[in-house]
Amino acid sequence: MMMKGVTLRGLEVFEALAETGSVARAAELTGLSQPAVSQQMRNLETALGADLLDHGRRPMQLTPAGRSFLLRTQAILRQLRLAQNELTVMDLTHLSTLSLGVIDDFDNDLTPRLVTILADSMTRCRFKLITAPSHEITEEIRARRLHLAIAASSGEVMDEIIEYPLVRDPYILVCARGAVEAAGGVRQMMESLPILRYDRAQLIGRQIEAHLARQKLTFAERFEIGAHLSLMTLVARGMGWTITTPLGFMRAGRYHEQMEAHPVPFKPFSRTISLFAGTDWADRVPRDVARTMRMLVSDMVIAPALTKLPWLDGELRVLET
Repeated sequence: MMMKGVTLRGLEVFEALAETGSVARAAELTGLSQPAVSQQMRNLETALGADLLDHGRRPMQLTPAGRSFLLRTQAILRQLRLAQNELTVMDLTHLSTLSLGVIDDFDNDLTPRLVTILADSMTRCRFKLITAPSHEITEEIRARRLHLAIAASSGEVMDEIIEYPLVRDPYILVCARGAVEAAGGVRQMMESLPILRYDRAQLIGRQIEAHLARQKLTFAERFEIGAHLSLMTLVARGMGWTITTPLGFMRAGRYHEQMEAHPVPFKPFSRTISLFAGTDWADRVPRDVARTMRMLVSDMVIAPALTKLPWLDGELRVLET
């Protein structure tokens, strides 16, 4: 039971004010009048017995209590929105068959959760799921052996395939814990240890190599690893450093105590994770699956990642369409 005076509407107003710092913008986001926004915020602060915002500053800023409470508020609202989304997500009872490919970055927890949600609404459907690297998933959807595919985007426009962007996943540098301090800085560490490259047959490997080439950065050819967890094992053991993404970093949770992550010390770049569907596929189903995927990624990947790597706030994010 919620504390007396703490309402769902009050939490939504607080989240909007924390994001915008403006009563006017919060009113637009919540659909309330400006006086109603102010009243909801006063009621919430009174119920909690603490000031969450510095109302004397423009834009308004979070107080220390507000910063702490915002994390709890966002977690609560994410869970409520996800529960609502699961209840209204989609009706797949009309489908007789559905084949889905999902990038293996989501293997740990997210894909099983997505499949559970889908299965609940596919009462008479023959369902096939494959997980694989992005380049393999892309080839399967291009060949029409999949109805839907969730993979990193190559940026290429594919004939008769519609792309629904889901997540911006920025590239980051990952090395063994303490390696940067021992070397005297990120660049010094990059010069003293070898780069652990992804297999160039994979889309992630090609994207990283293309960006390094654009930055005119060259490194010795020593390691090229196809299996993500094998690569992260070598990083954790101090064999070298790598360029990966927050999704890849979070997938290697067993090694987090042995690794550290940093922004890349050159022009930043990112990849986009998207859902792909054929143009002959009913529009509602891909859009509903994309909406569910965004909710799951936000709750199960982005929120935990930002707790560990708060400097990624605003960079690692869901892409709304």
